[in-house]
Amino acid sequence: MSLLESTLSDCSPSRSDIERISMTGQPCTMKNCNFEELDLTKLDLSGWQFERCNLTRASFDGAILDGVSFSGCRAARASFQGARFLDGTIDGGDFSNTNMRGATLSAASLKRCKMTGADFTEVQSMGIEFEDVLLVLAIIPKFSFQKMTLKQVDFSDADMRACDFRNSVFEDCSLRNAHLADCGFENADLRGADLGGVKLHDARRFKGAIISKRQAADLLGQLGLVVL
Repeated sequence: MSLLESTLSDCSPSRSDIERISMTGQPCTMKNCNFEELDLTKLDLSGWQFERCNLTRASFDGAILDGVSFSGCRAARASFQGARFLDGTIDGGDFSNTNMRGATLSAASLKRCKMTGADFTEVQSMGIEFEDVLLVLAIIPKFSFQKMTLKQVDFSDADMRACDFRNSVFEDCSLRNAHLADCGFENADLRGADLGGVKLHDARRFKGAIISKRQAADLLGQLGLVVL
């Protein structure tokens, strides 16, 4: 493996290998490489691309991942705690049970990936794009989805306490059995969301929200009312 190459394939680099490449300041593309349980904490990997790599239980804690692309990677239980992920992309792959606590995810794009059980506690975010993401059982408290258009995002059974969904639009999404205490849905378009199991604890938090007649019947049914 030449550390001067801009693309490395089918290898299992060590931390010292990655450190030496990162010190050149030139982004590197890693294809089909094995990073399982590798410690990559606090490294500057800006602009790197990871394609179909094994990142299972790897640690990117405190790393700088600006402009990084993860495509089709296996990253179950990887940790990105406190990492900076500006203008980065996760496209495809399995990021289940990842630790995103305290990370900065501004202008990031998350598409076509599995993030079941991922922990987004205290994430700092702005301008994130979600499309076709499985967030079942994820931990996403106090997250701002304000004015976002969410496409094919499954939040079933997720912990979403105090999230901000004001003025957001749901397209083919699910909030089934999600924990939504203290969430704000003012002026949101919920017609494209599965609201099964959602409890209408505080109707004021849905002021101005748009729902279908069927959804209205389901929600009012909780209060013992029948919509004809």
